[in-house]
Amino acid sequence: MHKRVLMIAFHYPPCAGSSGLQRALKFSRYLPEEGWQPLVLSASPRAYPQTSQEQLAEIPADLVVKRSFCVDAARHLSLAGRYPRRLALPDRWASWRWSGVRAGLRLIEEFRPTMIWSTYPIATAHLIAGRLQRASRLPWIADFRDSMTEPGYPSDPLQRRQYLDIERLACENARAVVFSAPGALRMYAERYPHLAADHWVEIPNGYDDLNFPAGDEAGPGTGKVTLLHSGVIYPSERDPTHFFDALAQMKARAMIRSPEFRVVLRATGHDGILAPMIEARGLGDIVTLAPPIAYTDALREMKAASGLLLFQASNCNHQIPAKLYEYMRAGRPVLGLTDPVGDTAVTMRRTGLTNIVRLDDQADIVTGLGEFLDELRSGRGRYPDAAAVAGYSRRRQTTRLAELFDRLL
Repeated sequence: MHKRVLMIAFHYPPCAGSSGLQRALKFSRYLPEEGWQPLVLSASPRAYPQTSQEQLAEIPADLVVKRSFCVDAARHLSLAGRYPRRLALPDRWASWRWSGVRAGLRLIEEFRPTMIWSTYPIATAHLIAGRLQRASRLPWIADFRDSMTEPGYPSDPLQRRQYLDIERLACENARAVVFSAPGALRMYAERYPHLAADHWVEIPNGYDDLNFPAGDEAGPGTGKVTLLHSGVIYPSERDPTHFFDALAQMKARAMIRSPEFRVVLRATGHDGILAPMIEARGLGDIVTLAPPIAYTDALREMKAASGLLLFQASNCNHQIPAKLYEYMRAGRPVLGLTDPVGDTAVTMRRTGLTNIVRLDDQADIVTGLGEFLDELRSGRGRYPDAAAVAGYSRRRQTTRLAELFDRLL
């Protein structure tokens, strides 16, 4: 029997600027080593806000990739900044649904896959998968990664209603539902108590050794100390207000000085919001807002930093930022600004990263950041345990996914 899986993923190269593309890309790259041949259904590149050719070379030459018509309603269908709401539900890429179903049916007819896998976000991917599952009766695995709905999210009532419908469609009709963090899994198991315990599966995000350059590690606590945050800083879920306040307080007390210390915030996605916050606190000589760079260059920068910063608010306690796994593989000390009882903090401690302070507590940040800097300067930084980190490789996670496919098959 040929074991083939139809993988429906919006985020896939040449998409850029989303950590989600790594999950779909690495699964599709390593599943053949586990005896499964992927077929990838994705959106036409015009739908992506940003594109990059960098990771196209990682797609295996013999992998079937079908990209079907899709536009971004906000960019392609707007007039004077406005566009019909119905064209952007459940999300701005709703146009992908109809072409995706047609393309998926053709792939099923031609290649006869034995499994369907879809990944959120984008919600439209699950809609496509649900339609294909009904038409083909193939087993469907819905990869949620994070939760689709929360109390008060989405805030728009119409979109929230559609998200709830899609969530119910996936949970009730998929043979298994996958999450990347244990807190999200527990939340959904409680939300749908009539479904069996083995319906819910945890497969974390991870890192890929393939992408990490050799060398470039920072020296042990000499010269200027550079702390790096690499990636999006959401104004709510990763609000840096108290961090900036703590920096201003430490600067006023001469605990930090610009010739000896700097913070680099790389590719925040919200520089327009953060820049006035930095300026208002007089932190322009310490905090730098840096533009996006190529993925491998970003990984190299992580390895060269003195220490790494991770922001995650308590309203995301059942989520784990995908960048944490790359931070761990970079082998640098990490200061986690997060709730000590959340999934992010628990995962950090499992790998020996115990520098954790509350994101919303200025005094805690001042104390914890001071200790973190002292450890870096004295060569006593807390480094991730390589053996524990190895369990989060993308190959390991692909093995877990293939084992799930085999069980369901």
